[in-house]
Amino acid sequence: MSTGTLNIDLDALVANWQALDAKSAPTVETAAVVKADGYGLGVAPVSRALAKAGVRKFFVAAAEEGAELRQVLGRGPEIFVFSGHMAGDTDMISDLDLIPLLNSVDQLTRHFEALGTAPFGVQLDTGMNRLGMEPAEWAGVAELVLGAGPQLVMSHLACADEPDHPQNIAQLEMFRAMTDGIGAPRSLSATGGLLLGPEYHFDVTRPGVGLYGGLPFDAARPVAHISLPVIQSRVVEPGESVGYGASWVAEEQATIATVAGGYADGLLRSMSGKGALYHEGTACPIRGRVSMDMIAVDITHLGVEPRSLDILCAEQGVDALAGFAGTIGYEILTSLGARYRRQLLGGGAA
Repeated sequence: MSTGTLNIDLDALVANWQALDAKSAPTVETAAVVKADGYGLGVAPVSRALAKAGVRKFFVAAAEEGAELRQVLGRGPEIFVFSGHMAGDTDMISDLDLIPLLNSVDQLTRHFEALGTAPFGVQLDTGMNRLGMEPAEWAGVAELVLGAGPQLVMSHLACADEPDHPQNIAQLEMFRAMTDGIGAPRSLSATGGLLLGPEYHFDVTRPGVGLYGGLPFDAARPVAHISLPVIQSRVVEPGESVGYGASWVAEEQATIATVAGGYADGLLRSMSGKGALYHEGTACPIRGRVSMDMIAVDITHLGVEPRSLDILCAEQGVDALAGFAGTIGYEILTSLGARYRRQLLGGGAA
């Protein structure tokens, strides 16, 4: 193969959802966030596997993502849209039974004028200051909204990946103050909030990154595995450099393998000179700059010339790789490019 292979373990994906679902009371429904093309792993295989496992509520970022997901899942599962009812979304929302999470009085007006009381939800701002109605706005429309029967009233935690951060309890208290006694289903927690404990669960939880093997769910099984083919190996003599900018110079004789993969494939340039690829569990350091299509790797100590090297594997998960790049696992996953040969593994692929 001339390009990398991205193996997607759907059994691990389902096991992660099941493990998170088990952390909630039976009265709490565990949904799934599949925005950004299923966190870069493909919304079609990801959502089909999760639906087969029992997921009935899915969340996407935009109506266009909801339209794609509806084509995959057919009628039945509920599809919630975080961005709400944007201008131009009306036909998609109506025709495809999408449920917009209305974020403002303007969106509320747009939805009610265009679609009456067609299914909708509401997003409240409890301190993140990103999306949702603030307390004063909500107070002015709550009676009207609740009379129309929202499918969900939700908010989002800003610091849930930091369990001791004081904003978690502050947002929980604000959400309770805004919603206690409303008689509509409520949701506050994505992966991090779900892990904070049952007081954060309410009626629906919305795990995202934890499904795909990322922190803060440190017990998650890895879902994405990447193997990169070796294009060429060469011996580099002391004093010779490798890659753009001559940023790595050999101090002693080294064998360098050039693998097919780079920042065009979501393997970020900021990993240059940091981290490693692996051969049968043995680390092989990255040498020099990560370029668009190639990475140079030191295989001197292997004693063999491998046909491929692994960059996402049991020894180096998505968050470890993200650490070398100075980012988070979310960015690594959602940056994975289109050139990989994508291979679905596990019973969920059926």
